[in-house]
Amino acid sequence: MKILKNYTFTILLLSGIVIGGICGIVFGEKAAIVKPIGELFLNLMFVVIVPLVFLSVSSAIANMEQMKRLGKIMGTVFAVFFTTALIAAVIAFIGTMLYNPLQNVDTSALLAHLPEAPSEQGKSLGEIIVSTFTVPDFLDLFSKSNLLPLIIFSILFGLATTLAGTKGRPIADFLQAGTTVILKMIQLIMYLAPVGLGCYFAATVGELGPQILSGYLNAFLLYLLLAIVYFFGANSLYAWVAGGKLGFKTFWKNVLTPAVTAIATSSSAASIPANLLATKKMGVPDDIAETVIPLGANTHKDGSVMGGIIKIVFLFTLFGKDMTSPSSILSIILVAFLVGAVMGAIPSGGMTGELLICSVFGFSPELVGTIMIISTIIDIPATLLNSTGNTVCAMMVTRFVEGKDWLKKKIVVKA
Repeated sequence: MKILKNYTFTILLLSGIVIGGICGIVFGEKAAIVKPIGELFLNLMFVVIVPLVFLSVSSAIANMEQMKRLGKIMGTVFAVFFTTALIAAVIAFIGTMLYNPLQNVDTSALLAHLPEAPSEQGKSLGEIIVSTFTVPDFLDLFSKSNLLPLIIFSILFGLATTLAGTKGRPIADFLQAGTTVILKMIQLIMYLAPVGLGCYFAATVGELGPQILSGYLNAFLLYLLLAIVYFFGANSLYAWVAGGKLGFKTFWKNVLTPAVTAIATSSSAASIPANLLATKKMGVPDDIAETVIPLGANTHKDGSVMGGIIKIVFLFTLFGKDMTSPSSILSIILVAFLVGAVMGAIPSGGMTGELLICSVFGFSPELVGTIMIISTIIDIPATLLNSTGNTVCAMMVTRFVEGKDWLKKKIVVKA
């Protein structure tokens, strides 16, 4: 009964997803009739994401007692993000070398069945960097499409509040109170999750089914295998590094709800609230959780890095480009890193990543349509890796900031 009580909401969430998935398979595109219900729930979530990110990040920094701790946290965050993304890239590259998605596939037939390329023109690398990290107008910050610039602004705002000392204290108190209120709002909205996510997932399954064809099916199966290996293998290793056997148990005990949310929404942004709640249950301090999770939703995407490798290899194979030289391997991995950073935190927000791949490697922007299909069919497992990877990274950051016994000390305090 105690287990049932603890997992009632997760069971309801899973039930909604399973029923939605079955309906999507059975009814196909007709399942889109319930999509508005799912979109209503998602819109409610998206509305609170911008204030959540601003308040939580700013509050976490503004209320830090020691600036030295902020520097240590941020340095550790980027070291952990870089390391896990590199591991993801290497695993994906090895996977494509062992099984190329276009192996034994008639590429001429594949090209004949490609959809028309979108009319958008590719951006230069400099333009992509500028648009990814900044916006030209203050009001543009308050959009879910510009979360990374918002996070940068929030960090600066929190830092300025801290540096203002006692004069900035009222602002720090307001930010902390605002974070508490916005999290309560999220709890209320999440009561609608089983129905909302179930309807959204039904429509998604119904729409995506027919798109998995030919070499794209191979790419999907390869990615799915890599995602399973990374989700269970790499995350278990990271959890063990973070807290040993206790860290392993703590992670897998609390990661299910964020995982289900990521699978259902295909959105790193929509998964931020669930990840924040889960990391705090794992014992991660508020300042670390509220820094790692929002920041990771935009800059730490192991799933997108792995997807970037598959997309690049797909194009290289299609056009017969060398992938075996050290320079080619290094460039593939580095560009996949960039793809993981620039892809939007909203569902199917990978257009910028595809344009970046084409721009860097000199492919025609018209080929964006070729790899957009891969983005679509791997969207769900990629979001799963992107989102849940941030929770375990929060644990590892805590391990290096607070010491190896951080989790044991947390349990003693609770007791």
